[in-house]
Amino acid sequence: MAIRIDGPRLNPLSGQARQLVVILHGYGADGSDLIELGRQWQSLLPDAAFVAPHAPDLLPGAPMGRQWFPLTFRDPHERWRGVNQAAPGLDAFLDAELQRHGLAASKLALVGFSQGAMMALHLGLRRAPAVAGVVALSGLLVLEEGKGPDSLKGQARAKPPVLLVHGDQDDVIPVDALFMSMDALAAAEIPCQWHVSTGVGHGVDPGALAHGGLFLTQAFGLPYPARPR
Repeated sequence: MAIRIDGPRLNPLSGQARQLVVILHGYGADGSDLIELGRQWQSLLPDAAFVAPHAPDLLPGAPMGRQWFPLTFRDPHERWRGVNQAAPGLDAFLDAELQRHGLAASKLALVGFSQGAMMALHLGLRRAPAVAGVVALSGLLVLEEGKGPDSLKGQARAKPPVLLVHGDQDDVIPVDALFMSMDALAAAEIPCQWHVSTGVGHGVDPGALAHGGLFLTQAFGLPYPARPR
């Protein structure tokens, strides 16, 4: 059952939106699970509006969970097919949110967790003008099955800075996915930072929050936050 894309929002602390951060949740969750990331980053980004949209499809057999695209974990082509099928609806949502705040396309940053990170990377590298940056937490860059890392080079329409963060104990999407994603980004000459959280599984730890927040300030060209005394 498909639904209209929408989700919880946070208004900028300053009262005037000068940036927009869209946070994309993982498989089986919804936007309410990740809007807390926006609350954690508001002090670093007081002019940013945050929105965490619910994925458009309900998870089969689950009353609340949602998915950006179906996963059976049996079809090797399903992730590539899934990101491409889900992209147009999410792309339209991003355009509508920028229009809502009267912001240029370059004032948008994408943050995603797990399946949401797949969507953030897929769309973030194909939107032109380029987004300000992409943060991928516990996810991976989806490539067409059977194609190597060089395949991204001919598909990327933009080269925004990317931050990859992963736990080294992730048993859902193994940390090797970070390094495979790095290889594809390097082949496409897309700037990439990365951080591996030691002892962390499939989740967002304080280190991921800290690195993500600082990366977003950098991506938006904001002053580096002063250390508290």
